[in-house]
Amino acid sequence: MTDRDLEGWTLVFDLDGTLVETHQDLVGTLNRMLVLEGLPPAPMDSARRLIGGGARALLRHGFELAGASAERAASPELFDAFIADYIDHIADHSRPFDGVVETLERLAERGAILVVATNKRTDLSERLLKKIDLTRHFAAVVGPDKVSARKPSGAHLKEAVLMGGGDPAKAIMVGDAAPDTEAARDAGMPCVVVTYGYTPIPPEDLGGDVLIDHFEDLEEALDGLLSDFYVMRALSGV
Repeated sequence: MTDRDLEGWTLVFDLDGTLVETHQDLVGTLNRMLVLEGLPPAPMDSARRLIGGGARALLRHGFELAGASAERAASPELFDAFIADYIDHIADHSRPFDGVVETLERLAERGAILVVATNKRTDLSERLLKKIDLTRHFAAVVGPDKVSARKPSGAHLKEAVLMGGGDPAKAIMVGDAAPDTEAARDAGMPCVVVTYGYTPIPPEDLGGDVLIDHFEDLEEALDGLLSDFYVMRALSGV
């Protein structure tokens, strides 16, 4: 029988670049928008770093990379076209990273509440997770439209934890980029950083508490963080 040692803890996950490899579909949609505007497509590999701030930020950075103005990328019609195209192609290539499904199952068996806090719009996040059969793992999927302030605000994480039925004082963030580490710091939560995600900043410079190279390493990282938590609690006499 599995020891439910994570009972009472909530694990908050970023989506793109942490749980799911989405860059081919996101950059594919970006490139179709660029071509429609008569601009050169972004190289698939180099455009990975553009992901993480939401569709509007992706469009802005992509257009700037192509030598066009950010103002041109801010057209409401272009944004609507981007969303419509992305919906049609949301899971053409997107898949969970190696080890995600098995690790989420073990964490749930250990009693953890699992939630998603992402800067991707909630309806798009839910559609993606359903397409790749990950929805069943999460007590809540919380995009920026469901909270008072989006990442890097800690409010996003705290409100996501509450929506999942957890306690923000006993929560840990797992992400891949600066909005995740900054939100965790703002919320007073420890943060595990995956090194394989989408960030223009080197993962070791993001300010997370633990770095992991593979999702399968998450349990060991969590065990270390929780050990430190309970040691400090004992020393403080709580």
